[in-house]
Amino acid sequence: MSDHQNTNWKTLDKDLKRISTLEYATAYVSRPFIAPSIALIFLVMAGLAAAILFGDGSNNYVVIAAAIFGGYMAMNIGANDVANNMGPAVGANALSMTGAVIIAAIFESAGALLAGGDVVSTISKGIIDPTAIEQSSIFIWAMMAALISSAVWVNLATWIGAPVSTTHSVVGGVMGAGIAAAGLAAVNWQTMGTIAASWVISPVLGGVIAAAFLALIKAKITYTDDKIGNARKWVPILIAIMAGAFAAYLAMKGFKKLVKIDLTTSLLIGLVAAIVSYLVAKPMIHKQSQGLENRNKSVKVLFGMPLIFSAAMLSFAHGANDVANAVGPLAAIVHAAEFGSFAAKVSIPLWVMVIGAFGISFGLFLFGPKLIRMVGSQITKLNPMRAYCVALSAAITVIIASWLGLPVSSTHIAVGGVFGVGFFREWHAERRKRLNLSTGRVKKTLAPEERRRRKLVRRSHFMTIVAAWVITVPAAAGLSALIFYGLSTVFI
Repeated sequence: MSDHQNTNWKTLDKDLKRISTLEYATAYVSRPFIAPSIALIFLVMAGLAAAILFGDGSNNYVVIAAAIFGGYMAMNIGANDVANNMGPAVGANALSMTGAVIIAAIFESAGALLAGGDVVSTISKGIIDPTAIEQSSIFIWAMMAALISSAVWVNLATWIGAPVSTTHSVVGGVMGAGIAAAGLAAVNWQTMGTIAASWVISPVLGGVIAAAFLALIKAKITYTDDKIGNARKWVPILIAIMAGAFAAYLAMKGFKKLVKIDLTTSLLIGLVAAIVSYLVAKPMIHKQSQGLENRNKSVKVLFGMPLIFSAAMLSFAHGANDVANAVGPLAAIVHAAEFGSFAAKVSIPLWVMVIGAFGISFGLFLFGPKLIRMVGSQITKLNPMRAYCVALSAAITVIIASWLGLPVSSTHIAVGGVFGVGFFREWHAERRKRLNLSTGRVKKTLAPEERRRRKLVRRSHFMTIVAAWVITVPAAAGLSALIFYGLSTVFI
């Protein structure tokens, strides 16, 4: 081969290398635009579905815009709220991120489509008085403002890495639009006071219950000589409690579209499920524990499958209940645009529910991993036992809150459970350092610097999340009022 040919081959190799490098760089740069592009396509499809299925009318363009913003809200719910269900399982390594996203997408959609409420309060649980808004056009734009503001706020919270309550975002949006449209007198302040109380009650109750179960596991299994033997005794009991709690939770909250079940009947269903689960779980746990070493790492294996099951059930219940946050205002707009009037409660058309269900799944798939990592691993370190306590506390707390008649947020409960587990670990670790278990002699209290070094809950995340919780309703309300004023100036 001549020198001239060698030179040509070298030049060609360099050119190919440059092209390969350029392709790699292009792919790397375009990667952040893939998810927004897919999201944009979904929103366009939601608008087309509204244009086709709603029919012709003077308010057709309003319904199309509402469908787009309803899809946008649903995606934000998937990106933010679903992390509470899947984060602990991923953080405990019981599920991979891919597995969590797939399971959550399936069960969220199933919950929304199979058990989602077919009747939703258009004014979000009595926040505003519908009679205070006289014109249907004002009502439509008030609901539109509530939808846009709540979606924007949840999107902002996701961007900064704060899991917030989408329910409270919608409540704030409806309240702000209602005040802007009809004044302060239109708001039911007693209901708002109850919701404000739930900001404190939900996370504290969830944290206390999660910490209590973790303390039980440590006392009865982790810090005993015969860990495997005690696990065979207590893990079936814990599985039975979980199954009973979820059965009661789903009977009471998840299947309200199919059948109305009161609290007493729900608890009886939970009791039967607990007994059956115990009888099934006991031989399974005994078989699974055979040959395991007598150490904590072996015990964690026994909690893996129950944790995955609990995450799936939480997702199903979340889809059944929280899809209304996305499509409730949209359903109200569709009803008002179609009939020229508004009602306290309306039926949700199937196409509206499909937008909500698919929007949650798309939001979870495209943008959910960030918050899943936050809840699962960045607040405090979770293992299957700790994550199991978080999931169990979520179901039990909702049942207790329903019995007390308190509106609660699944976000606040789940994240409160993570905080409860983390703070209990801090307290327990410090106690073990101070207490000499062999002699019962108490050691000297740790220095402040040593105490700070051993903190097991990241204070920066804790403060960010709590601050986001506190300002969610007023921020969504203020944003909604501004959007309503803008919309009313242009369209009313």
